[in-house]
Amino acid sequence: MSQEFRRAARALISVSDKTGLIDFARGLTTLGIELISTGGTHAALVEAGLKVVDVADVTGFPELMDGRVKTLHPKVHGGLLAIRENPEHEAAMLAHGIEPIDLLVVNLYPFQATIDAGADFDQCIENIDIGGPAMIRAASKNFNDVAVVVAIEDYAPLLAELEANGGATTLALRQRLAQKAFARTAVYDAAISNWFAEQIGADAPDFRAIGGKLALNLRYGENPHQQAAFYATGERRYGVSTARQLQGKQLSYNNIGDTDAAYELVAEFDPERTAAVAIIKHSNPCGVAEAATLEEAYRLALRCDPVSAFGGVVAVNRKLDAKAAAEIVQIFTEVIIAPDADEAAIEIVAAKKNLRLLIAGGLPDPRATGLFVRPVAGGFLAQGRDNAVVDDMDLRVVTKREPTEAEWSDLTFAFRVAKHVKSNAIVYARSGATVGVGAGQMSRVDSTRIAAIKAAEAARQAGLPESLALRSVVASDAFFPFADGVETAIEAGATALIQPGGSLRDAEVIAAADAAGVAMVFTGVRHFRH
Repeated sequence: MSQEFRRAARALISVSDKTGLIDFARGLTTLGIELISTGGTHAALVEAGLKVVDVADVTGFPELMDGRVKTLHPKVHGGLLAIRENPEHEAAMLAHGIEPIDLLVVNLYPFQATIDAGADFDQCIENIDIGGPAMIRAASKNFNDVAVVVAIEDYAPLLAELEANGGATTLALRQRLAQKAFARTAVYDAAISNWFAEQIGADAPDFRAIGGKLALNLRYGENPHQQAAFYATGERRYGVSTARQLQGKQLSYNNIGDTDAAYELVAEFDPERTAAVAIIKHSNPCGVAEAATLEEAYRLALRCDPVSAFGGVVAVNRKLDAKAAAEIVQIFTEVIIAPDADEAAIEIVAAKKNLRLLIAGGLPDPRATGLFVRPVAGGFLAQGRDNAVVDDMDLRVVTKREPTEAEWSDLTFAFRVAKHVKSNAIVYARSGATVGVGAGQMSRVDSTRIAAIKAAEAARQAGLPESLALRSVVASDAFFPFADGVETAIEAGATALIQPGGSLRDAEVIAAADAAGVAMVFTGVRHFRH
C-alpha cells in the first residue's frame, strides 16, 4: 500500500468525554481494528461488550501515581512515533517488542470545565492532562503513518473514510487531523498557562499564549476581501460565544463585534434594579436608556439617534418580552441579543426572517477580570478587561454646587455609557437616557460639539421645541484638558458634568464650571476605549 493510504490495524483510545464512544469503537472493531484503552475508557468499552486490550498489558506496567503515569511508556510512544518502512525503526521495534499504533483517539482532561466549575487549585492541577497531549503530539508528528483524532465531531468522517478505503486512511485526512491536533494541544496549554499566570499574580508573564476553537466560519471580515472566522476561547463569559441563535441569517464579522459591544454595555445595568437597552452601530452606542420596562427603555434609546439606529444591534438586560420586541422590529435591525426571550417575543421577531435573535443565557459580569488582546505588527498587546464600575468609585464633587439627586442619577448613568464609547468619548444624558453621543474624535471639544449637535437633531426628529441637551448632564471618559470642552457642554445646556479629573488645568476647568453655576464630579478613573 502506498504512503497515500495507511491501513489502521491497532487503535489506542483514551477519552475523557465518552460521548459517541461506544458506537465509534464498535465501528472500528467491525473494520477489524484492534482496540487498546486506558482506565475509564477501557471500563466503558468492556461494559459495552467490546474486545479491548488494557494499556497496562501493552506496557507491562500498571497505572502509577493515581493514574498520572499510564501511557508515558516506550511501547506506547514507540508505537506512535515509529516510521513505517524505516529499517532502523523497524529493528528497534523488533528488539524491544514494540508494535505499531496506527490510530490514536484522545480527548483531554476537562481543564477549562474544571476552572469554570470553581474548583480549587489542587483540583485544577489534577485536571491538567499530561499523557494525552504527549501522545497527541507524537501521533501528529508521525502523520505519514498515524491518524489522530482529538474531537468527537471527527468520529463519523474518520469511520466513513476507513469504510471507503478498506480500513485505510488517506494522507490528506491524516494531515488535516494532525494540524487540528497540534492546535488542540496549543489551545489546551494556553488555557493552563493563562490560568496559572493569574493564580500566581503574573500580570506580564514572559510568554503569553492565546487559543480558541472555531465557533463560526465567516463569509468575510470587515470587508469582503478579508478572510475571517470567529473563535471561542473557552472563557465562560455570557455573550455571543454562549448565545443560541434562534433565527436569522448567519452573523457577520461586524455583527459579532457590534453585538459584543452592545451586550457588554447593557450588562453595566443591574437587571434587578432597572430595565436597560443599548443600540449599537459600528461598535459605538447611538442610544442607551434605562426605564421601568424594556419597551420604554428602547423608545428612549431610539430617540437619541433614530437615523443611526437603522441597521444597528440592540441589546437588552432582561428577558425580551413581546412589547419590547414589537417596538424593536419597527425599524430595520441586524441583531437582538438578550439573556432570554419569552415565546411571544420570539414569535414577533420570527416575522423578520433576516433579523438575528441571540439568547445568551445570562449577562456578563462587568466587574470580572479577563484578558483583552490587540494585534500589532510583529506581536500583540495584552491588557486586563476594564472592569471598573462607577458604583465602586470614590466620586468627589469639586465645584461649589453639588449635583441634585436627579443629576447624580444621570451622571452615574452617563459615565456607565461613556466607558463603552470610543475615545474621545462624550455622553449627554437626561432622565436615564442618552440624548447625544460624541465618539472617536481626535479632539475632546469636537466630541462635545458633535454630541450637542446630535442632541439638537434628536429633538428635531422627535418634534420637540428645544434641544435634548438642555438640562442634561455630560460624562467624559477622560479629563477635559482645557476649559473649552466644559464651556461647550454648558453652552449646549448641560447642568452637571462627570469626568476622571487629573488635568494640569483642572483648576481652570473647575473655575469654568463654577462660573456657570454647574456641578462637576471627579471619578478618579479613566475609561479610554481606543
